[in-house]
Order: sequence, then structure tokens, then C-alpha cells
Amino acid sequence: MVRIRLQRHGSTHTPKYRIVACEHTVRRDGRFIEILGNYDPQPRGKEVPVTLDLDRFDYWLGVGAQPSDTVRSLAKKAKKALVSASAAA
Repeated sequence: MVRIRLQRHGSTHTPKYRIVACEHTVRRDGRFIEILGNYDPQPRGKEVPVTLDLDRFDYWLGVGAQPSDTVRSLAKKAKKALVSASAAA
């Protein structure tokens, strides 16, 4: 089964995460199938906290991938930001 989850990167007190699609048996920072986006819990300045390729995310959901709870909430925020950005334009 394919899971969509976070993969930790960054240094000790400044974590950064990749949103990846991987097999559910693989360890947290192990092999992955595809990188779908990035998440920075401590953005600085005008950095965007979540970048997510929504087309690929929806593709993986369509073929049966299960997102983790955190990724599900991050995707909801990314979709909300996309809608508000397109409404402002």
C-alpha cells in the first residue's frame, strides 16, 4: 500500500520536511516513489510554508494512496491558499 507522508530533513532545531509517496513498509526517511512537495514549519520572511503539487497529490489519491493525518491537513491548507490566491487575481 502506498502512503503519502512526511520525510524529515534539515538540521537539529530547524526541521524541514518533504511530502513523499512511498510504500507503507519503508522507514520514515527511507526510499520513496515520488516527491510531491515541501513543508517548512518555521518559514522566514516571505517563504511559503507548504508547496505541494496538487495534480500529483490527486493522482496518488486516485490510485489508492493513503495520506497521513498531517499531510491531509497540509493538503487542505495548500488547496485553500490556491483558491484564495486565484480569487485575489
